Amino acid sequence: MTMPATGDTAPTFTATYGTSDHEDFDLAEELGDGPVVLAFFPGAFTPPCTNEMVALQERIDDFAAAGATVFGVSADSAFSQGAFREEHGLEFDLVSDMDGDAIRAYDLEMDLPDLGLWGIANRAVFVLDKEGTVTYQWVADDPTNEPDYEAVLDAVAAA
Repeated sequence: MTMPATGDTAPTFTATYGTSDHEDFDLAEELGDGPVVLAFFPGAFTPPCTNEMVALQERIDDFAAAGATVFGVSADSAFSQGAFREEHGLEFDLVSDMDGDAIRAYDLEMDLPDLGLWGIANRAVFVLDKEGTVTYQWVADDPTNEPDYEAVLDAVAAA
């Protein structure tokens, strides 16, 4: 798989919402209303991921004002994501990609053997316009790095 670049049509995927009722998530159904932000993260409850999701939550009104929908995507179970959302008061949806289909489609699969984690997502942010075209892409050189949140907001405003 090649990572989608700016100007590419974003790969669509299906997964599960990070809630207890295991509702199906389909990216194709989320496109068309406004920009979509896909924030891939390695693992719920880890400090950098917590920082990133809380930072996105702190800016959720700005994303909403731009008409954008934010999704956090990880290989965590829906149960784990639901607990993570509740603990940190996240108002945006998390998407459980336990099968790794989305992670592989965006070429973000990595292993952290020291932590006993395989097939998880590297930290990355993709902004898709309502047609499903990638308008912004950021991938961490190191999964402990966080994105430039203002740049993500600028990309959303431009999408």
